[in-house]
Amino acid sequence: MKNPISYKALGFAQVPGWEEDDHTAAFKAFRKSCERILASVRERTQADKLPPPAPALVAACTAASLLPGSPAKAAAKTFFEEHFTPHAVTHTGPEGLLTGYYEPVMKGSRTPQGEFKTPIYKRPPDLVTLVDETQRAAPGTPTHGRKTEKGVEPYLSRAAIEQGGLAGKHLELVYFADPVDVFFLQIQGSGRVKLTDGSSIRVHYDGKNGHPYSSIGRYLIEKGLLAADKISMGALKQWLREDPERGKRVMWQNASYVFFRELKAAEAKGPLGAMQAQLTPGRSLAVDPGYHALGLPIFVSAEGMTHVNKSGGLRRLMIAQDVGSAIKGPERGDIYFGSGDAAGRLAGTTKHVGKFVVLQANDMPARAEAAPGAPEKARQ
Repeated sequence: MKNPISYKALGFAQVPGWEEDDHTAAFKAFRKSCERILASVRERTQADKLPPPAPALVAACTAASLLPGSPAKAAAKTFFEEHFTPHAVTHTGPEGLLTGYYEPVMKGSRTPQGEFKTPIYKRPPDLVTLVDETQRAAPGTPTHGRKTEKGVEPYLSRAAIEQGGLAGKHLELVYFADPVDVFFLQIQGSGRVKLTDGSSIRVHYDGKNGHPYSSIGRYLIEKGLLAADKISMGALKQWLREDPERGKRVMWQNASYVFFRELKAAEAKGPLGAMQAQLTPGRSLAVDPGYHALGLPIFVSAEGMTHVNKSGGLRRLMIAQDVGSAIKGPERGDIYFGSGDAAGRLAGTTKHVGKFVVLQANDMPARAEAAPGAPEKARQ
Protein backbone atom coordinates (compact mmCIF):
# COMPACT_ATOMS: atom_id res chain seq x y z
CA MET A 1 0.00 0.00 0.00
CA LYS A 2 1.08 3.54 -0.62
CA ASN A 3 1.81 5.70 2.35
CA PRO A 4 -0.08 9.01 1.96
CA ILE A 5 1.64 12.16 3.08
CA SER A 6 0.44 15.72 3.32
CA TYR A 7 2.05 19.13 3.45
CA LYS A 8 1.12 21.98 5.78
CA ALA A 9 2.16 25.44 4.63
CA LEU A 10 4.16 27.42 7.18
CA GLY A 11 5.60 30.90 7.44
CA PHE A 12 9.39 31.12 7.50
CA ALA A 13 9.12 32.52 11.04
CA GLN A 14 7.64 29.13 12.03
CA VAL A 15 10.75 27.22 10.91
CA PRO A 16 13.08 26.93 13.94
CA GLY A 17 16.63 27.89 12.98
CA TRP A 18 15.72 29.56 9.70
CA GLU A 19 16.99 33.01 10.69
CA GLU A 20 20.35 31.68 11.95
CA ASP A 21 21.25 29.50 8.95
CA ASP A 22 23.90 30.34 6.35
CA HIS A 23 21.60 30.99 3.40
CA THR A 24 24.51 31.86 1.10
CA ALA A 25 25.92 28.35 1.47
CA ALA A 26 22.50 26.86 0.73
CA PHE A 27 22.04 29.14 -2.29
CA LYS A 28 25.39 28.11 -3.80
CA ALA A 29 24.37 24.44 -3.53
CA PHE A 30 20.95 25.24 -5.00
CA ARG A 31 22.57 26.97 -7.99
CA LYS A 32 24.47 23.78 -8.80
CA SER A 33 21.18 21.91 -9.02
CA CYS A 34 19.67 24.68 -11.11
CA GLU A 35 22.40 24.31 -13.73
CA ARG A 36 21.25 20.72 -14.29
CA ILE A 37 17.52 21.55 -14.09
CA LEU A 38 17.79 24.32 -16.68
CA ALA A 39 20.00 22.14 -18.89
CA SER A 40 17.41 19.33 -18.73
CA VAL A 41 14.76 21.77 -20.00
CA ARG A 42 16.97 22.95 -22.88
CA GLU A 43 18.03 19.44 -23.87
CA ARG A 44 14.70 17.70 -23.41
CA THR A 45 13.49 15.40 -26.21
CA GLN A 46 10.32 13.43 -26.89
CA ALA A 47 12.17 10.26 -25.85
CA ASP A 48 12.57 11.44 -22.24
CA LYS A 49 10.64 9.14 -19.92
CA LEU A 50 10.57 11.36 -16.83
CA PRO A 51 8.19 14.32 -16.61
CA PRO A 52 9.83 17.72 -17.04
CA PRO A 53 10.80 19.76 -13.98
CA ALA A 54 7.90 21.67 -12.44
CA PRO A 55 7.49 25.09 -14.07
CA ALA A 56 7.66 26.90 -10.70
CA LEU A 57 11.00 25.23 -9.88
CA VAL A 58 12.30 26.13 -13.35
CA ALA A 59 11.23 29.72 -12.73
CA ALA A 60 13.03 29.77 -9.37
CA CYS A 61 16.16 28.39 -11.00
CA THR A 62 15.98 30.99 -13.75
CA ALA A 63 15.79 33.71 -11.11
CA ALA A 64 18.71 32.16 -9.21
CA SER A 65 20.84 32.19 -12.36
CA LEU A 66 20.46 35.98 -12.53
CA LEU A 67 21.94 36.51 -9.06
CA PRO A 68 25.66 36.47 -8.17
CA GLY A 69 27.04 33.00 -7.54
CA SER A 70 27.76 33.88 -3.92
CA PRO A 71 25.25 36.54 -2.82
CA ALA A 72 25.26 38.13 0.62
CA LYS A 73 23.39 36.16 3.28
CA ALA A 74 20.52 38.65 3.35
CA ALA A 75 20.08 38.49 -0.43
CA ALA A 76 20.19 34.68 -0.43
CA LYS A 77 17.66 34.53 2.41
CA THR A 78 15.36 36.92 0.55
CA PHE A 79 15.63 34.80 -2.60
CA PHE A 80 14.37 31.67 -0.85
CA GLU A 81 11.61 33.57 0.93
CA GLU A 82 10.37 35.15 -2.31
CA HIS A 83 10.41 32.01 -4.46
CA PHE A 84 9.46 29.25 -2.00
CA THR A 85 6.95 28.42 0.72
CA PRO A 86 7.97 26.06 3.54
CA HIS A 87 5.78 23.01 4.13
CA ALA A 88 5.87 20.69 7.13
CA VAL A 89 5.62 17.01 6.16
CA THR A 90 2.92 14.85 7.79
CA HIS A 91 2.74 11.08 7.28
CA THR A 92 1.96 7.81 9.03
CA GLY A 93 5.17 5.99 8.09
CA PRO A 94 8.31 5.48 10.21
CA GLU A 95 9.73 8.57 11.84
CA GLY A 96 12.39 10.47 9.96
CA LEU A 97 15.95 9.20 9.94
CA LEU A 98 19.17 10.96 8.97
CA THR A 99 22.36 9.13 8.08
CA GLY A 100 25.50 10.27 6.28
CA TYR A 101 27.75 9.43 3.35
CA TYR A 102 31.06 10.70 2.05
CA GLU A 103 33.71 10.40 -0.64
CA PRO A 104 36.45 7.93 0.39
CA VAL A 105 40.06 8.75 -0.46
CA MET A 106 41.88 5.54 -1.31
CA LYS A 107 45.20 4.33 -2.73
CA GLY A 108 44.96 2.44 -6.01
CA SER A 109 46.75 1.29 -9.13
CA ARG A 110 45.91 1.30 -12.83
CA THR A 111 47.35 -2.22 -13.08
CA PRO A 112 47.32 -5.28 -10.79
CA GLN A 113 50.57 -5.16 -8.84
CA GLY A 114 51.77 -5.97 -5.34
CA GLU A 115 48.94 -5.49 -2.85
CA PHE A 116 46.64 -3.95 -5.47
CA LYS A 117 44.63 -6.95 -6.63
CA THR A 118 40.94 -6.11 -6.16
CA PRO A 119 39.44 -4.21 -9.12
CA ILE A 120 36.48 -1.97 -9.63
CA TYR A 121 34.88 -2.36 -13.06
CA LYS A 122 33.74 -0.03 -15.78
CA ARG A 123 30.16 -0.34 -16.99
CA PRO A 124 29.83 -3.50 -19.11
CA PRO A 125 28.62 -2.93 -22.69
CA ASP A 126 25.77 -5.44 -22.23
CA LEU A 127 24.36 -3.63 -19.18
CA VAL A 128 21.07 -1.87 -19.92
CA THR A 129 19.33 0.72 -17.74
CA LEU A 130 15.66 -0.10 -17.19
CA VAL A 131 14.66 2.95 -15.10
CA ASP A 132 16.04 6.46 -15.04
CA GLU A 133 19.11 6.66 -12.79
CA THR A 134 17.44 9.29 -10.62
CA GLN A 135 14.79 6.64 -9.83
CA ARG A 136 17.19 3.78 -9.17
CA ALA A 137 16.13 3.55 -5.52
CA ALA A 138 12.49 2.83 -6.44
CA PRO A 139 11.36 -0.42 -4.76
CA GLY A 140 10.13 -3.49 -6.60
CA THR A 141 11.45 -2.64 -10.06
CA PRO A 142 14.66 -4.06 -11.61
CA THR A 143 16.87 -1.07 -12.32
CA HIS A 144 19.31 -2.71 -14.74
CA GLY A 145 19.62 -5.91 -16.71
CA ARG A 146 21.76 -7.80 -19.20
CA LYS A 147 21.01 -7.49 -22.90
CA THR A 148 21.11 -10.85 -24.66
CA GLU A 149 19.87 -12.28 -27.95
CA LYS A 150 16.80 -13.54 -26.08
CA GLY A 151 16.04 -10.16 -24.50
CA VAL A 152 16.91 -8.62 -21.13
CA GLU A 153 17.96 -11.01 -18.36
CA PRO A 154 19.16 -10.50 -14.78
CA TYR A 155 22.81 -9.44 -14.59
CA LEU A 156 25.52 -11.29 -12.69
CA SER A 157 25.33 -11.05 -8.90
CA ARG A 158 28.10 -9.71 -6.69
CA ALA A 159 29.26 -13.24 -5.91
CA ALA A 160 29.38 -14.20 -9.59
CA ILE A 161 31.31 -11.05 -10.53
CA GLU A 162 33.84 -11.45 -7.72
CA GLN A 163 34.35 -15.08 -8.69
CA GLY A 164 35.46 -14.09 -12.19
CA GLY A 165 32.23 -13.40 -14.05
CA LEU A 166 33.75 -10.39 -15.87
CA ALA A 167 37.28 -11.77 -16.27
CA GLY A 168 38.81 -11.29 -19.70
CA LYS A 169 36.47 -8.48 -20.71
CA HIS A 170 39.04 -5.73 -20.00
CA LEU A 171 36.63 -3.77 -17.81
CA GLU A 172 38.97 -3.26 -14.86
CA LEU A 173 39.21 0.46 -14.05
CA VAL A 174 41.41 0.64 -10.92
CA TYR A 175 42.83 -1.95 -8.52
CA PHE A 176 42.76 -1.65 -4.71
CA ALA A 177 44.40 -3.46 -1.81
CA ASP A 178 41.37 -4.13 0.37
CA PRO A 179 38.15 -5.83 -0.81
CA VAL A 180 36.32 -4.29 2.17
CA ASP A 181 37.28 -0.79 1.04
CA VAL A 182 35.97 -1.63 -2.44
CA PHE A 183 32.66 -2.83 -0.97
CA PHE A 184 32.18 0.44 0.92
CA LEU A 185 33.30 2.49 -2.08
CA GLN A 186 30.35 0.95 -3.92
CA ILE A 187 28.00 1.89 -1.09
CA GLN A 188 29.22 5.49 -1.11
CA GLY A 189 28.99 5.66 -4.91
CA SER A 190 32.09 7.76 -5.57
CA GLY A 191 35.70 8.08 -4.47
CA ARG A 192 38.99 9.87 -4.94
CA VAL A 193 41.91 7.59 -5.81
CA LYS A 194 45.59 8.35 -5.22
CA LEU A 195 47.41 6.33 -7.87
CA THR A 196 50.85 4.75 -7.58
CA ASP A 197 52.32 7.28 -10.05
CA GLY A 198 51.43 10.15 -7.69
CA SER A 199 48.40 11.41 -9.61
CA SER A 200 44.82 11.44 -8.35
CA ILE A 201 41.53 10.68 -10.10
CA ARG A 202 37.86 10.62 -9.16
CA VAL A 203 35.61 7.64 -9.88
CA HIS A 204 31.83 7.86 -9.94
CA TYR A 205 28.81 5.56 -10.07
CA ASP A 206 28.00 4.43 -13.62
CA GLY A 207 25.21 1.92 -13.19
CA LYS A 208 24.73 -1.27 -11.19
CA ASN A 209 23.85 -4.88 -11.86
CA GLY A 210 20.17 -4.39 -10.99
CA HIS A 211 20.01 -6.75 -8.03
CA PRO A 212 18.27 -5.19 -5.01
CA TYR A 213 20.49 -3.73 -2.32
CA SER A 214 20.63 -5.75 0.90
CA SER A 215 22.12 -4.45 4.15
CA ILE A 216 24.89 -6.65 5.52
CA GLY A 217 24.56 -4.81 8.83
CA ARG A 218 20.97 -6.00 9.14
CA TYR A 219 22.09 -9.51 8.09
CA LEU A 220 24.70 -9.64 10.86
CA ILE A 221 22.17 -8.45 13.44
CA GLU A 222 19.59 -11.02 12.36
CA LYS A 223 22.20 -13.80 12.54
CA GLY A 224 23.32 -12.66 16.01
CA LEU A 225 26.85 -11.94 14.79
CA LEU A 226 26.85 -8.26 15.78
CA ALA A 227 24.73 -6.42 18.35
CA ALA A 228 22.40 -3.76 16.95
CA ASP A 229 23.84 -1.11 19.27
CA LYS A 230 27.37 -1.88 18.02
CA ILE A 231 26.67 -1.42 14.31
CA SER A 232 28.62 1.38 12.65
CA MET A 233 30.69 1.70 9.50
CA GLY A 234 33.90 1.20 11.49
CA ALA A 235 32.56 -1.85 13.34
CA LEU A 236 31.39 -3.45 10.09
CA LYS A 237 34.76 -2.92 8.43
CA GLN A 238 36.60 -4.40 11.40
CA TRP A 239 34.33 -7.47 11.52
CA LEU A 240 34.71 -8.11 7.78
CA ARG A 241 38.51 -7.81 7.92
CA GLU A 242 39.00 -10.10 10.92
CA ASP A 243 38.33 -13.17 8.75
CA PRO A 244 38.60 -12.32 5.02
CA GLU A 245 36.86 -15.52 3.83
CA ARG A 246 34.02 -15.06 6.28
CA GLY A 247 33.81 -11.39 5.35
CA LYS A 248 33.65 -12.18 1.65
CA ARG A 249 30.72 -14.56 2.12
CA VAL A 250 28.84 -11.93 4.13
CA MET A 251 29.48 -9.22 1.54
CA TRP A 252 28.02 -11.60 -1.06
CA GLN A 253 24.73 -11.39 0.87
CA ASN A 254 24.40 -8.00 -0.84
CA ALA A 255 24.01 -9.12 -4.46
CA SER A 256 23.96 -5.51 -5.72
CA TYR A 257 27.16 -4.46 -7.49
CA VAL A 258 28.14 -0.96 -8.68
CA PHE A 259 30.15 -0.03 -11.78
CA PHE A 260 32.24 3.14 -12.10
CA ARG A 261 33.59 5.64 -14.57
CA GLU A 262 36.50 8.03 -14.22
CA LEU A 263 35.47 11.66 -14.06
CA LYS A 264 37.23 13.97 -16.48
CA ALA A 265 37.80 17.72 -16.90
CA ALA A 266 35.28 19.94 -15.08
CA GLU A 267 33.34 16.93 -13.74
CA ALA A 268 36.41 15.83 -11.76
CA LYS A 269 36.30 18.90 -9.51
CA GLY A 270 34.08 17.04 -7.05
CA PRO A 271 31.78 14.05 -6.57
CA LEU A 272 28.43 14.11 -8.37
CA GLY A 273 24.94 13.27 -7.17
CA ALA A 274 22.14 11.61 -9.09
CA MET A 275 21.37 14.93 -10.79
CA GLN A 276 24.99 15.01 -12.05
CA ALA A 277 25.40 18.20 -10.00
CA GLN A 278 28.51 18.58 -7.87
CA LEU A 279 27.81 17.77 -4.22
CA THR A 280 28.37 20.29 -1.42
CA PRO A 281 29.50 19.03 2.02
CA GLY A 282 26.83 19.59 4.64
CA ARG A 283 24.34 20.96 2.10
CA SER A 284 23.69 18.08 -0.32
CA LEU A 285 21.03 15.59 0.72
CA ALA A 286 20.06 12.21 -0.71
CA VAL A 287 16.28 11.71 -0.56
CA ASP A 288 13.58 9.38 -1.78
CA PRO A 289 12.56 10.89 -5.15
CA GLY A 290 9.20 9.15 -4.87
CA TYR A 291 8.36 11.81 -2.30
CA HIS A 292 10.52 14.83 -3.10
CA ALA A 293 11.66 16.16 -6.48
CA LEU A 294 15.41 16.43 -6.90
CA GLY A 295 16.56 20.02 -6.78
CA LEU A 296 14.15 21.11 -4.04
CA PRO A 297 15.49 22.88 -0.94
CA ILE A 298 14.67 21.00 2.29
CA PHE A 299 15.20 22.44 5.77
CA VAL A 300 16.49 19.60 7.92
CA SER A 301 16.27 19.50 11.72
CA ALA A 302 17.75 16.94 14.11
CA GLU A 303 18.56 16.95 17.81
CA GLY A 304 21.59 15.36 19.43
CA MET A 305 23.99 15.66 16.50
CA THR A 306 26.86 16.93 18.66
CA HIS A 307 29.45 15.43 16.32
CA VAL A 308 28.19 17.81 13.61
CA ASN A 309 27.12 20.78 15.73
CA LYS A 310 28.52 21.26 19.22
CA SER A 311 25.27 22.86 20.33
CA GLY A 312 23.67 19.46 19.76
CA GLY A 313 21.08 20.42 17.18
CA LEU A 314 21.22 20.47 13.38
CA ARG A 315 19.00 23.06 11.65
CA ARG A 316 20.11 23.62 8.10
CA LEU A 317 18.75 24.24 4.61
CA MET A 318 19.93 21.46 2.30
CA ILE A 319 19.27 20.64 -1.34
CA ALA A 320 17.85 17.33 -2.56
CA GLN A 321 20.56 16.30 -5.03
CA ASP A 322 21.03 12.56 -4.69
CA VAL A 323 19.28 9.22 -4.15
CA GLY A 324 20.19 5.94 -2.47
CA SER A 325 19.03 2.35 -2.47
CA ALA A 326 18.28 2.48 1.27
CA ILE A 327 16.90 6.03 1.26
CA LYS A 328 13.18 5.34 1.36
CA GLY A 329 10.52 7.39 3.09
CA PRO A 330 9.22 10.96 3.25
CA GLU A 331 11.67 12.04 5.98
CA ARG A 332 14.57 9.75 5.17
CA GLY A 333 17.76 11.64 4.31
CA ASP A 334 21.45 10.94 3.76
CA ILE A 335 23.73 13.93 4.34
CA TYR A 336 26.85 14.30 2.20
CA PHE A 337 29.75 15.19 4.53
CA GLY A 338 32.65 15.63 2.07
CA SER A 339 35.87 13.79 1.25
CA GLY A 340 38.37 11.86 3.33
CA ASP A 341 38.63 10.20 6.72
CA ALA A 342 37.22 13.07 8.79
CA ALA A 343 34.10 13.16 6.61
CA GLY A 344 33.92 9.39 6.85
CA ARG A 345 33.91 9.56 10.65
CA LEU A 346 31.06 12.06 10.57
CA ALA A 347 29.11 9.91 8.12
CA GLY A 348 29.77 6.69 10.02
CA THR A 349 28.40 8.04 13.30
CA THR A 350 25.32 9.82 11.92
CA LYS A 351 22.07 8.03 12.69
CA HIS A 352 19.55 10.47 14.13
CA VAL A 353 15.85 11.16 14.06
CA GLY A 354 15.23 13.97 11.60
CA LYS A 355 12.43 16.26 10.45
CA PHE A 356 11.93 17.81 7.01
CA VAL A 357 10.39 21.13 6.08
CA VAL A 358 10.15 21.08 2.29
CA LEU A 359 10.44 24.37 0.43
CA GLN A 360 7.96 24.06 -2.42
CA ALA A 361 8.50 26.51 -5.26
CA ASN A 362 5.61 28.94 -5.30
CA ASP A 363 2.69 27.65 -7.41
CA MET A 364 4.30 24.19 -7.41
CA PRO A 365 1.77 21.49 -6.42
CA ALA A 366 2.68 19.30 -3.45
CA ARG A 367 3.31 15.62 -4.18
CA ALA A 368 0.59 13.81 -2.28
CA GLU A 369 1.78 10.24 -1.89
CA ALA A 370 4.58 7.79 -2.67
CA ALA A 371 5.69 4.27 -2.00
CA PRO A 372 6.74 3.59 1.61
CA GLY A 373 10.10 2.11 2.56
CA ALA A 374 12.04 1.02 5.63
CA PRO A 375 14.90 3.28 6.78
CA GLU A 376 18.38 1.79 6.82
CA LYS A 377 21.97 2.91 7.32
CA ALA A 378 23.42 2.66 3.84
CA ARG A 379 23.17 4.07 0.36
CA GLN A 380 24.13 3.50 -3.24
